[in-house]
Amino acid sequence: MSASRFLLVPLLLLLAIPARAGGEFYCCQDASNGRRVCGDTLPDQCRGRPYRVLDSGGNVIKEVGPPLTPEEKAQQVLENQRKKQLEEAAREQQRKDQALLDTYATPQDIDLAQRKAENDVNLAIAATQAKIDNATKNRKKLADEAEFYKKKRLPPELEKNLRAVEHEIKVEQELLDVKKRDMETIRNKYEADRKRYQELTGRRSPGAPAKPVVR
Repeated sequence: MSASRFLLVPLLLLLAIPARAGGEFYCCQDASNGRRVCGDTLPDQCRGRPYRVLDSGGNVIKEVGPPLTPEEKAQQVLENQRKKQLEEAAREQQRKDQALLDTYATPQDIDLAQRKAENDVNLAIAATQAKIDNATKNRKKLADEAEFYKKKRLPPELEKNLRAVEHEIKVEQELLDVKKRDMETIRNKYEADRKRYQELTGRRSPGAPAKPVVR
């Protein structure tokens, strides 16, 4: 038998297999004898083994590797989770970027919004500080009055008023600290907005420093 006839045998075997609707064939190496096994559905010998999917012309259209080990499956799950997290983070960043562009028409809008937010907090800080100053004065008056009772028990009303004014000062001081932290938060927020806006549009506030050129 000539060499050309040997080359024709695999092709004739494929042609002899009834074609599926899509004209695909599944082929693999039989583990028991090393021979090539093909079928229009996945042969039993190919299950759990790597195989190829061929079209009716004998061209490989897909290669399927061996089943994953438990470790590989676990790694694949982690990789899929990582990709999903990255995709979700990208979508969230896109949403935030669009919200930023919808909120500010120009860089100056960011400056105006920051000044308004800072002014509101400054008013709250001033009001809180005024309450602290007033309570401190009341505490001084009550303390002076308590001087007359150094060796005596304080009158219940005076003792009650001293506790109340101390509590008021403590509460207002805590509120003042919160407002000061709010101011820092506002500055950081608008600085981040300004930076991201410039990254998205290439536009910056007239007073903002130019981005250094890297040479």
